Amino acid sequence: MNLFEKSISEIIGQTNLKKLQQVRIGIAGAGGLGSNCAFNLVRSGFNQLLIVDFDTIEPSNLNRQFYFYHQLGQPKVKALKENLMQIQPDLQIQAIEKRLEKNNIKEIFKSCDIVVEAFDQAEYKALLIQELLEEKELIVSASGIAGWGQSDELITHLIRKNLIIIGDLKTEVTDDMPPISPKVNIAAAKQADIILEYVLGRCNVE
Repeated sequence: MNLFEKSISEIIGQTNLKKLQQVRIGIAGAGGLGSNCAFNLVRSGFNQLLIVDFDTIEPSNLNRQFYFYHQLGQPKVKALKENLMQIQPDLQIQAIEKRLEKNNIKEIFKSCDIVVEAFDQAEYKALLIQELLEEKELIVSASGIAGWGQSDELITHLIRKNLIIIGDLKTEVTDDMPPISPKVNIAAAKQADIILEYVLGRCNVE
């Protein structure tokens, strides 16, 4: 164990840490939801991640995504892997710079137990759920997280036993209702917390 893992095991117990480290999590999209959910998962003790995104970092991303000014222009998956490794240097991260489409989603995520849906566009959210719902233990999605204020409306919706959606399910991103760091981060943290609860159950520290 490295120093990070030893610290986490002292908090949640070595048995629980081993449970987390046996789970492989796929993250579809490395923007506001995906990048922030990823660092919450890593800080919780998960160490097997597969992250997929085709985009590069732009100045407009820095208001809510887990990137830094010096990384502008870099592929998101490359920069996110670099940032996460600064937290936990022994992570097992597969970073794939590719656009997810109907013809590759199943193949790309075939090794993952749990998948985080972190797309911006509704049609891609629906596509991922449609393609993976019958194959994965758990899919955690988000919908309706734009703007600021009324963050208590970002609630957990159990759609099916293996499909959970975070958000108010109605507040879409528009020019008048942009994505801003607080609500995006709340939703991303709730996605990570749902996965943590799924793997470990309710709080039960050794």
